[in-house]
Amino acid sequence: MTDDRLVFHYAPQSRAFAIRVLLEELGVPYDLDVLDIRGGSHLATGYLAVNPLGKVPAISHRGELVTEQAAVALYLADLFPAAGLAPAFDDPKRAPYLRWMVFYGSSFEPALVDHAMQRPPLPRSTAPYADHASVVALVNAQVERSAPYWLGERFSAADVLWGTALAWVTGFGIFEKTPAVAAYIERITSRPAWRKAQADEAALIAARDAAAG
Repeated sequence: MTDDRLVFHYAPQSRAFAIRVLLEELGVPYDLDVLDIRGGSHLATGYLAVNPLGKVPAISHRGELVTEQAAVALYLADLFPAAGLAPAFDDPKRAPYLRWMVFYGSSFEPALVDHAMQRPPLPRSTAPYADHASVVALVNAQVERSAPYWLGERFSAADVLWGTALAWVTGFGIFEKTPAVAAYIERITSRPAWRKAQADEAALIAARDAAAG
């Protein structure tokens, strides 16, 4: 019989936080596998047998592995349709939903990281995200029209991903916190699921730091 348990491979202070928020929004049971990136447990043999790249977030479910933040979010939102966090396959909003879920990892984060690291820009014709300025302008335009959520009136997994991402990049100072961006972040981070995930993460960090002495 296929093991139907959902195992969430997670590390505090990592990109996996968005998935923890999503699981709280979904309100579904799961087993939490906590890894200590500072201690290197993500590179131990046991976890490399799960994910050879040693990355989080990852989900083990029904004998299969799902990695990459957007893919995990897409998988979970579709796995639990009753929560209503993913537009249905015949919903017109499915198209922009998929676009923005994938755009985060394929264009937004690489553009911001390359710019922050002062890497020489690639020619626009060969860069996977065109150029940094275009990516920033596109995201800011989307935030401006988000009323109140990324896809309009309906809260979705896209808001978990983008709300967490924008909180992260503005916190590091690599994306401007305009009034519209700040208001959008507040709408997402004030939700009970986000606050619960934040409190749980803070407790894990405190326990980890206490154990480290």
